Amino acid sequence: MSERSCRSALLTDLYEVTMAAAYFENGFSDKASFELFVRSLPKERGYLIAAGLDQALEYLENLQFREDEIAYLRSQPVFRNVRDEFFEYLKAFRFTGEVWAVPEGTPVFGEEPLLRVTAPMIEAQVVETFLLSTLTFQSMIASKAARVASAAQGRTIIEFGSRRAHGPEAGVLAARAAYIGGCVGTSNLEAGKHFGIPVFGTLAHSFVMAYDDEEDAFQRFINIFPERNVLLVDTYDTMAAIEKIIRNGWHPAAVRLDSGNLLALSKLARKRLDDGGLRKTEIFASGDLDEFAIAELLAKGAPVDSFGVGTALATSKDAPALSGVYKLVDLESEAGISYRAKFSHEKVTYPGRKQVYRFHHPDGTFREDVIACESESLEGAQPLVECVMKNGKRIKAAPKLREIQDRAREERMKIPADCARLREPQKYPVTFSDRLRALLRAVHKEMVVKQ
Repeated sequence: MSERSCRSALLTDLYEVTMAAAYFENGFSDKASFELFVRSLPKERGYLIAAGLDQALEYLENLQFREDEIAYLRSQPVFRNVRDEFFEYLKAFRFTGEVWAVPEGTPVFGEEPLLRVTAPMIEAQVVETFLLSTLTFQSMIASKAARVASAAQGRTIIEFGSRRAHGPEAGVLAARAAYIGGCVGTSNLEAGKHFGIPVFGTLAHSFVMAYDDEEDAFQRFINIFPERNVLLVDTYDTMAAIEKIIRNGWHPAAVRLDSGNLLALSKLARKRLDDGGLRKTEIFASGDLDEFAIAELLAKGAPVDSFGVGTALATSKDAPALSGVYKLVDLESEAGISYRAKFSHEKVTYPGRKQVYRFHHPDGTFREDVIACESESLEGAQPLVECVMKNGKRIKAAPKLREIQDRAREERMKIPADCARLREPQKYPVTFSDRLRALLRAVHKEMVVKQ
């Protein structure tokens, strides 16, 4: 996908534009506030790591309908009765609103606003699809990466999942999110170039198989890459390959184990490498790994120095989607602010613009979060949602990706251990303020009367 299509206003659902047309035709010009949040966390997720905000803001800053896109919309039968004035309006369309958001790298929990948009209704409406897909996807992958990094207990994790990602573009953004979550680098070159993420790679089984002899393949690779070579040793016989390395006096930076019993093979390989004078040669493990497999390997004493994680990470295989929603919370007109909430069964939403306040224990760990009205101020708490865009423009430069990664690592260490564990995490305490609850009751009463 080209940069042009990545910024296309057509990266949305049809009903966003049909609603926009209906708003326009009916002269609906109120300013609207929408909040984006995840209703509830997936199984085995005690927290999420916010990610994707930079791409969301970039999109909003550059959003416009181009001539060919407007022509395409005109050609759709659903717009047959829409006046030409609407399409003229689209020619000058830009996002002019305000955005508040939780900084990337921040741990968040269910029902907490990740982002709030306040803008003229049409502008706030048509961006829903892009914002949801960008923020929930990257937050999902960053959260998975944080779990993998936690399981590795300080050992290096490299993201290897581009070939299993749901498309090349998803692979690039997955690499970015995985870096935020705690990976030291990626195999994806475009992610490396575009985002400045360190890139890593070894060699494939096909390289070894391309030559008649494994030893010859190793030698040819070492000749070209004499300083930082990682040799894949499981093409034929893992321990036999290690013997060849020792016999030839090679000193690879690492040997890579990609199949078989990684626990047993890593122990055998470590002992043989040490006995052969290759104590500095590390062991790199890959092959259908996730946080659970890594935790189990290390718990049983596997002497692995670093891991490559692919499919499970780039797709968040056990939890491949988040229940992200984008809900209208208020409307602002000349008459003032009118609050909005949804009351359908099990999908109730709270009205009004909100702030998330985080309380800490004396040791710095998180104690509880309170979702409150934006106008509230809770003493002793840290407000998480901050203004990042006004009048359609960012109000400050985006932080460097490494700074976001550092933030995620530091903040993740403050999550209560019971809430951060890999299996059956305890639910972190998130409550709603008394004032917000009272507002919900008042809006519900008002809506009952109107209905």
